[in-house]
Amino acid sequence: MSVKYDVVLIPAEEGGYTVIVPALPGCISEGDTEEEALENIKDAIKGWLAVAKKRGLYIPPASKVKLATVGVVV
Repeated sequence: MSVKYDVVLIPAEEGGYTVIVPALPGCISEGDTEEEALENIKDAIKGWLAVAKKRGLYIPPASKVKLATVGVVV
């Protein structure tokens, strides 16, 4: 079975990327390049889903994330 989750790539100050999966709380990975980060998050997603299934937890469906930018005065 194949399922697709939206991910968010966040450039790290020291280089590389952190990747999060908004639909899967706590599912996070990183990589030195975008490509590496995306490959690593695939493993993290598989692990997250395996643990959730083993524990009988709810597995969220693949989701569409809507990103927005907001401005704040500081």
